[in-house]
Amino acid sequence: MTSTASTRRSGASLALFALGLLALAPAQARKTDREQPMDVKASHFDGFQKPNSVSTLKGNVVITQGSLKATGEQAKVYFDANAEIGRVVLTGGPAHLQQLDDNGNLMQGEAATIDYQVAKDFAVLQGRASITQQGRGEAHGDRLTYNTQTSEMTGDSGGDGRVHMIFKPKPQAGAATPATAPAASTPAPASSTGQR
Repeated sequence: MTSTASTRRSGASLALFALGLLALAPAQARKTDREQPMDVKASHFDGFQKPNSVSTLKGNVVITQGSLKATGEQAKVYFDANAEIGRVVLTGGPAHLQQLDDNGNLMQGEAATIDYQVAKDFAVLQGRASITQQGRGEAHGDRLTYNTQTSEMTGDSGGDGRVHMIFKPKPQAGAATPATAPAASTPAPASSTGQR
């Protein structure tokens, strides 16, 4: 995994290129997700699909698109000039985001606010944000950005000036399990075989 960091008093910034790499190549998010219809469900809906408009969804909001799933208590859906969904901003206590990569590994994120920029293929998680990638690691910070196509991330933290990450080691093929300590042995009784 590759990361670079620069620390400033006003807030630390950490560019984390492809959290979850753990080796040489980034885990690619499921490429077919963007080709799927976006399914949006909520208890209440206010608005309609027209150019340059905003619709509001409230109560148990669930948005799915292929393997990508986002949930929250409220969502604002922003339509672009072509009346296509360009952006969805979810809030909740917390809001959640999850997606499978092309290898079937699950990414899960949560934050007070998730700003999913559909047209730009990224989500910004803000407010006690965390992202966990199955078998790879996790990141925590005030603000995390996740690319829904490449699984690349960046992170910032203001409070204590730190982004916290945990990197899991890559499993080694054919690695032996740690041996247990041998039990204390009792000397074998002397053999009483006589020679003739």
